[in-house]
Amino acid sequence: MASGTHRGEKRSKCETCGAAFRDNGGLKRHMRTYTGERPYKCETCGAAFSEHGNLKSHMRTHTGERPHKCETCGARFSQNCTLSQHMRTHTGERPYKCETCGAAFSANRNLKTHIRTHTGERPHKCETCGAAFRTGGTLTIHVRTHTGEKPYKCSTCGLTFTSSSNFDSHMRIHTGEKPYKCEICGACFGLKYTVKNI
Repeated sequence: MASGTHRGEKRSKCETCGAAFRDNGGLKRHMRTYTGERPYKCETCGAAFSEHGNLKSHMRTHTGERPHKCETCGARFSQNCTLSQHMRTHTGERPYKCETCGAAFSANRNLKTHIRTHTGERPHKCETCGAAFRTGGTLTIHVRTHTGEKPYKCSTCGLTFTSSSNFDSHMRIHTGEKPYKCEICGACFGLKYTVKNI
């Protein structure tokens, strides 16, 4: 029998945590979790990523490409993992549970963000004013208060918005959609906070 590497044998090992990888490329990518290195940069907006696949997925936010389709409702997504999370809205599955309060989530990232409500951790800091946030998305929206950027534009009336959630709420004025229903009287509303405040 010829000598050589056995199929599936993991030869490269991280000296920090002991994780093993089949090749040096896998180890190199893993080490970026410690070094913070993000060598793959988006030429459109400057966002940087530790893996090429993440940059490729990110580029779809600029191109609008959504190749992953939900067979149940037809919704389309830019990433397969986002489609997988979406599928849980149909199945009701919430596999990620908070050990502190028992709250359950369909996505692990949502659990991680939720845990910060218990720890008080706000790792995303604004370089302009020092304000700190639980999520990178909230920081991104906040930074637009300094830059004045409003990337979401209504094609009907021309109004612009700093966040997709504000844009979506605005669009309901034009579409008449009222997705939020009062459980007491059955009345429907276009804004979630309207239901909470009645």
